[in-house]
Amino acid sequence: MRVKRNILSLLPNRSDYSGLKKTWRADLVAGITVGIVALPLALAFGVSSGAGAEAGLITAIVAGLVAAVFGGSNVQVSGPTGAMVVVLAPIVASHGIAAVATVSVMAGIIVVIAGALRLGRTVSYIPWPVIEGFTVGIGVIIFMQQVPSAVGFNAETSGATTLSSNAIVAAWQSAAAVAWPAALLPLAAVLVVAIIMIALSRISGKLPASFIAIVVVTLAVIALRLPLDAIGELPTSLPAPSMPPMDLAVITSLMGPALAVAALAAIESLLSARVAASMADTGPVNSDRELVGQGLASLASGFFGGMPATGAIARTAVNVRSGAKTRASAIVHALALLIVVYAAAGVVALIPLAALAGVLMVTATRMISLSVVRRVLRSTRADAIVFIVTAVITVSFDLIVAVGIGIAAAAFFTLRRMSLDAGVQREPLPGTPAPGDDRIALFRIDGSLFFAAAERILDEINDQRGVEVVVLRLSQVRQLDATGAHTLAELVTALERRGVTVLIKGVREPHLRLLEAIGAIGSLRHPNHLFGELDDAIAHARSHVTRSDERGATPGAQAGA
Repeated sequence: MRVKRNILSLLPNRSDYSGLKKTWRADLVAGITVGIVALPLALAFGVSSGAGAEAGLITAIVAGLVAAVFGGSNVQVSGPTGAMVVVLAPIVASHGIAAVATVSVMAGIIVVIAGALRLGRTVSYIPWPVIEGFTVGIGVIIFMQQVPSAVGFNAETSGATTLSSNAIVAAWQSAAAVAWPAALLPLAAVLVVAIIMIALSRISGKLPASFIAIVVVTLAVIALRLPLDAIGELPTSLPAPSMPPMDLAVITSLMGPALAVAALAAIESLLSARVAASMADTGPVNSDRELVGQGLASLASGFFGGMPATGAIARTAVNVRSGAKTRASAIVHALALLIVVYAAAGVVALIPLAALAGVLMVTATRMISLSVVRRVLRSTRADAIVFIVTAVITVSFDLIVAVGIGIAAAAFFTLRRMSLDAGVQREPLPGTPAPGDDRIALFRIDGSLFFAAAERILDEINDQRGVEVVVLRLSQVRQLDATGAHTLAELVTALERRGVTVLIKGVREPHLRLLEAIGAIGSLRHPNHLFGELDDAIAHARSHVTRSDERGATPGAQAGA
């Protein structure tokens, strides 16, 4: 029964459209609005990835529809995104355009499996400085990727060598290779697009600024017959679905890129869904179902020759601000783009590439929030370092590598902070002083007794000399791992070997089971040397010293001799 319930929670159900009778008008308007906003972005991201405008449009339609039906968010809008372009561009350069569909299918299968394995909540483990760091890095890369189109660079007509896979180097190569001042014409188109988008956004955030800018520049280019490269011919219908190349050799060569794409698709989609949930009360987000939906979306997109898809934060935000209440709005968005393919492909083919470059340059600039950057840099030194390292590696090397290194750096600083917070204090014995108290050492261990701190903490205790009894207070230990328990067992064994009796007080129940399993409790001289109350432990320690005095010799002194 539980397995059946878990499976059903990952599938579409009637509750997805509860209230649609009341919200269908708002969903219809929001869907059309998002479709208008998504059109230039889908075309631009397809061109920028190297897969072509057709691939971007197919992805927005097919993946947008599948993710809307099967995803775990009521208002998420999916399609090609800037972050995915950053990962796909090197894949196209290395393996060719045909590899995009194959990677899309492979990545989709991986993401579906991740959702089925209930890995949806793992995105919460990514630290905020890492997220902001790769967001800044993505923004820089997307901006730089547009420089060749912005200056009218054409590798076939310029006679230049193939551009570098690094966006910054490619931007420099294209700017150096084009003929000046002819490059000023496409730059002027970029500037006009940017001015229109910025001006309209200041007038009203509800206006489809990018769409209006594209229309204005395209009409001007046609009317003035300006020599600017355009998108070119687009299909007037969706292609028939087919299985992309999936033989063993292809799968082996593309497994690394597919894993990177899958990781990015999962991370960006879950982050986008989380942002959408915080913007309006549109129902809960099922993270695991979201992964299944996004995986199926990329799978379907690949069958139609499209790109891998993710949840798109910008389009999702437009959807929410436009009044969307159910996933019907994202479905309408996909259908609106489908109408464009069948009814306006010839018009869309006339859009200048420089105009699309302008849209993406403005989009990339908006991804970098200076106020957020200032907040991160002013937080802690460790978080600032993690942020900078993630951003630099994203721009210089690879997005997924940057996320991995960023998480590793954040984990290092967190462990370092936890290890420094952990410590050991020698405390005075409670109650009325008694003869022989100087031969009893009471230690309180605070914080986390784990692999990064255990040896340092317990070395301080082991260095004590001239004592016969050591009482270890463990009630303030918040975390204990196997390394900490093993090191504690070694400490007890070493002290007992020197003739020092060890008493342990205040072990928490979860920690007790671990200490017993590792052998720390078994290292004690007697099972009765484990106490729940401090007064009992001190009383036993004092009785031990008294018995030693009565015997006329102290084991501690003999051991030290």
